[in-house]
Amino acid sequence: MNFSDYYKKCYTLHSITKMDVRLLNEQGKPKLELVEHHIPAVLSDVEEEYDSILRILQKNDPHSYYYYINSYGLEFIATGIWKNSSIHGFMLIGPFLSSIPGTIFMSELLYKNKLPVSERHQLHQFYQSLTIISSNDSRKIGHLLVNICAHPHIDSQLIISDVKPQERNKEHEKRDRNENQQVIELRYKLEKKLIHLIKKGDKSGVSKILKQANSLFTLSDRIPESPIRSAKNLLLVLNTICRIAAEQGGVHPVHVHTISEKYAILIERAPNLPDLQKLFSIMVNDYCDTVIKRSKSQYSLLIKKATEYIDLHLEEPLTLQYIATILHVTPSHLSRTFKEDTNMSIIDYINDKRIEEAKLYLHQGDISITEIAFMVGYNDPNYFSRTFKKVTSLTPSQYIKMNGE
Repeated sequence: MNFSDYYKKCYTLHSITKMDVRLLNEQGKPKLELVEHHIPAVLSDVEEEYDSILRILQKNDPHSYYYYINSYGLEFIATGIWKNSSIHGFMLIGPFLSSIPGTIFMSELLYKNKLPVSERHQLHQFYQSLTIISSNDSRKIGHLLVNICAHPHIDSQLIISDVKPQERNKEHEKRDRNENQQVIELRYKLEKKLIHLIKKGDKSGVSKILKQANSLFTLSDRIPESPIRSAKNLLLVLNTICRIAAEQGGVHPVHVHTISEKYAILIERAPNLPDLQKLFSIMVNDYCDTVIKRSKSQYSLLIKKATEYIDLHLEEPLTLQYIATILHVTPSHLSRTFKEDTNMSIIDYINDKRIEEAKLYLHQGDISITEIAFMVGYNDPNYFSRTFKKVTSLTPSQYIKMNGE
């Protein structure tokens, strides 16, 4: 079957919805993939689900669409490509979500799918980057997909109105050039200040900068044919600046990459200038929060590597001896340096991180304490309970009761 018409339809859908669109043949093999949301490796490959989607479509009416939700809560809409009562492939749009992925959502996702708790941050960033649509909008997308696939593609013809060029006053042009130069100079000054403030995680300093930030968007207003595109380009540059500042502030590249990718997607999805201005404020503050929470800039290189290894392997058996072996140092040297840099032992650091993760599951109230202990890296539930009380002054049961009241 010739899919060339469907390629054009897919590009149109992707451009309008800003969502991932795939075109697949009758074997469930991708013919075209327009993808911006790269699914994290820890989640099973969506390609394994294509066959089951195809079988469902095959069993139903050609004018049907399939609303599919997988075990990871990722939602998709698919409709078949039919010819002479035979299905020759399908179009798939997604992933997207129908609700905001909060803490409870992420905890249930990790628990039900037996995913490593150390993947929470990366997965949360990925889910936050997905489009959230209502059930009403999902029905409209389904209807649109069915109609797109049921009718042949027609190349449209553009009609352009006659526009009489406006005469420009030379004095006005000179004034505009001077104003643009001033805006550019101000923008670069603000960018340098932002880098310095984000590196420190200084949210109060950033708040002052944001009051002047409207000038960052005035250049977009000078390009009548595409002000939103211009503003998006500026914001993408600022996302890169924030990313560099956060890394210089001591945040591990893994965490910097996930937050940077999230905002690159959100910027492209923003529909207007006010939303872009709001997004700028949210983005900069988010980078500051990440620096505050995850910065290791005050640590030596060895302890940076040790803490990052612990953070990314929290559910695994972690001992001083094992981490020292991974980092190619002696246990005594690692222990001494860790205490000097962090003012705590490496075991206390591991326990603090694990208890912090355990609290998120205890808030739900539907997972047993024993299961939570295993999920966050403890093989002995009694030891977990003792450690929890040492860190929080409460037993896990008391913590559940206190937060349930």
